[in-house]
Parts: sequence; structure tokens; C-alpha cells
Amino acid sequence: MILTHKYTITLIVLSSIITIIYGFTVIEENPPLGNKCIGFGTVGLFLIAMPLFLFKESKGKKMKDYMLTEENIKKMRNTEEKKSKKR
Repeated sequence: MILTHKYTITLIVLSSIITIIYGFTVIEENPPLGNKCIGFGTVGLFLIAMPLFLFKESKGKKMKDYMLTEENIKKMRNTEEKKSKKR
């Protein structure tokens, strides 16, 4: 069974959230285990799931379109001028 990136990322996010919640429930009885669970859940969210999601979503997009260059500034100014002329 081959999981797509979407389901893999969703699985990582859900397991990280469950691990964080478990860490908060266990922290009163066993603080080291609770802190480890919270830490691993946070690492799962921000160092594994987020980069995978960003990589998946940015595939096929041009970075030049998102950078603030002179050409893009001129395009933004032209669109603002067109919007103000329509009003």
C-alpha cells in the first residue's frame, strides 16, 4: 500500500498532536516522559511535517514570482493604478 504525500503528512501531524496531548496528560505523574512526548511531538510538527508540506505545496512553482524584485514592484504598482482608475 503506497501512501501519498498528503496522507503521510496528515498522519505525521495527527500523531504529533496526539503525542503532545499525551505528554500533557502524563506530565503530572512522570515529568521526564511528559516533557519528552511534548518535545517529540513538537519536533514532528515543525521539523518533519512542516518542511514536507512546504516541499509538497511548492513543487512546480517559480520562486521568482514570490521574490520582491523591481519587475514585481512595477507589476504591483500597475495593478494598483488599474484598480484605482476603475473606481
